[in-house]
Amino acid sequence: MSFEAWIIFALFWMVFVTTPGPNAVNCINNGMTLGFRRALIGVLAILTQATLFLFLSAAGITALIAASPTAFLVAKLIGAGFLIYLGIRGLIMAKTPPAVDERPAAHIYWRALAIATINPKSVAGYLAAFSQFVQPDVPIWSQMLVIVPTALTITALSYMTFTALGAGLGRAAMGAVFNVWFRRLMAACFVLYGVLLGSTTTEGRV
Repeated sequence: MSFEAWIIFALFWMVFVTTPGPNAVNCINNGMTLGFRRALIGVLAILTQATLFLFLSAAGITALIAASPTAFLVAKLIGAGFLIYLGIRGLIMAKTPPAVDERPAAHIYWRALAIATINPKSVAGYLAAFSQFVQPDVPIWSQMLVIVPTALTITALSYMTFTALGAGLGRAAMGAVFNVWFRRLMAACFVLYGVLLGSTTTEGRV
């Protein structure tokens, strides 16, 4: 990959992962309720998903899934249903103080990993990235030596920023009413993303 191609890829990936989506909402919510350091477990889960999807894309598995209308529809509906469930649950629990100390690290990790993995728009997004930037006449694994570190670094910085934003809001001198309404807004975002995932199939965000 040439330097010019790397710059274009890095700019694309920056837009790809900084456009707010379900992962960003989850990072903000984790930061607000758990604090920055504990919420970084959620960022680790997103990086796990990103690494997996990058290598699946390189192996052609993502392309196979996206080429199957049935598999893509099933993934889309599962992702939409899960996000809507999280949103409705969040709306119901908005007035209930989160039990921060009772949430083990494994729970934070697997919840974030589930949100990142079952989002079918991630599949479409990673496939689009590879179809645009991978050079067919160059060995794929040599290109991965450049693509993977770049993508993971930008992804980590992006979601650490979202997490820090949530942590900053959590530490701010906000009244209980604002906290409730902010949590309702985050929950409503999950519902919105779920509805959008259930009604679209192509262009997406991570």
